Amino acid sequence: MRDYDSAAPGASPVKVLIAGGFGVGKTTLVSAISEIDPLRTEERLTAAGVGVDDLDGIENKAATTVAMDFGRLTLHHAGIVLYLFGTPGQERFWFLWDDLLHGALGAIVLVDTRRLDRSFPAIDFFENRGLPFVVAANCFHGEQPYTVEEINAALHLRDPNTPVLLLDARSRDDVRGALLSLLEVLIARARPTSPV
Repeated sequence: MRDYDSAAPGASPVKVLIAGGFGVGKTTLVSAISEIDPLRTEERLTAAGVGVDDLDGIENKAATTVAMDFGRLTLHHAGIVLYLFGTPGQERFWFLWDDLLHGALGAIVLVDTRRLDRSFPAIDFFENRGLPFVVAANCFHGEQPYTVEEINAALHLRDPNTPVLLLDARSRDDVRGALLSLLEVLIARARPTSPV
């Protein structure tokens, strides 16, 4: 049984968003790494979504996040508690993203290279708001048809230093690596620049 109150006392809280398009694996990613039973707001897809939700490429998807996912990860050695907020991926729920953004220090933008065009709205969202992020390409079933360099070139990221990673959202180690990469970005941005 997971303990909901076991976050390290005195640890610094860091809010991180897990964002991306519909069906890229955000709920799976939060579930893979959370030290608590994650909060999920999933509902079954129904006939009401036909013509509204684009299931092209994810025809077997049966449920979707309608508000957010929430998980927690304590990094005891660093004195940090990560609070993970997974955004809903469907366009009709994007109005929630600005509320979820409040207080966030960074984000992981999860992309599916089989449907890379669906990644642009999430990337634009964070680039336009100046929130640091890393891009994580979810390797579904271990398949990855593109290299990191090809994904980076296709996404046309404004900041060429934005990390682009490959991961399996089901793998705790892969997700941990993506979160550590994001923390490195946040630490680098927080360092004062030396005068010239």
